[in-house]
Amino acid sequence: MSETTPTPIHRMGTMRHNHQGWSPEEISHVLLDIEGTTCPVSFVASTLFPYANEHLGSYLRAHGQERMVHELLESVERSWREDSSEEAQSLLQAHQALDAVGPDQPNALEAYLRLLIRCDRKLTALKDLQGMIWRQGYENGQLKAPLFEDVPGALRHWSNQGLVLAVYSSGSVPAQQLLYGHSSGGDLRSLFQHWFDTRIGAKTDPSSYQSIASAMGCGPNTVLFISDSRAELEAAAHVGMAVLFSDREGNPERDPGRFEPISSYADLFL
Repeated sequence: MSETTPTPIHRMGTMRHNHQGWSPEEISHVLLDIEGTTCPVSFVASTLFPYANEHLGSYLRAHGQERMVHELLESVERSWREDSSEEAQSLLQAHQALDAVGPDQPNALEAYLRLLIRCDRKLTALKDLQGMIWRQGYENGQLKAPLFEDVPGALRHWSNQGLVLAVYSSGSVPAQQLLYGHSSGGDLRSLFQHWFDTRIGAKTDPSSYQSIASAMGCGPNTVLFISDSRAELEAAAHVGMAVLFSDREGNPERDPGRFEPISSYADLFL
């Protein structure tokens, strides 16, 4: 797979005078979503989620009593008790033994975890557990992240230009690092200086983006955020970040609304 180095074809075009009025010269930090932005949605939906679902039971049986996994399962149990959805409550009623957290806890929670995976629920404890399961798959060669063709070259180019690169994804930070460490473009982890997941806040909450800018030690107006979600772009734009809508083949959301779309980083010069 070839890597495409960004060229300045849009420096004086729409990328300079977009809907939010930001200028490339102002940008010092690039904050990137993953699914539908740097990696196809199909890899997450058709490969990662099924892999986690397939190996969930065996992983919980093997590691359910390890401290970190046990604490995550306790967090999932608390979320289950607060989940008012009909399906979640039906499962809960079927597992009355859940009152005692003990050796059977992984078995009691497995059905609920499968429900969360099927619904792609953005529960932090679930994302952490998925990341642990995926680690095994990446390390044994069963998983490899297929980045969009233009992404690896663009990341290296931006890093060489001195831009600070960061990730903000609903997937856990360890899962993010596994994906970029085992990608079609090689191990790209060293190109990123910052990693953020939902522990910093929901991706549709403007305060999350303010917190991210503060954590990176910069003003929001110096950050370019790229995502395939208009709701996330609205939140980031609310605090003054520059934003671009990721319009990639296979994305469920293709209408950019009021946002400037981008389908290849070869079209973006910073």
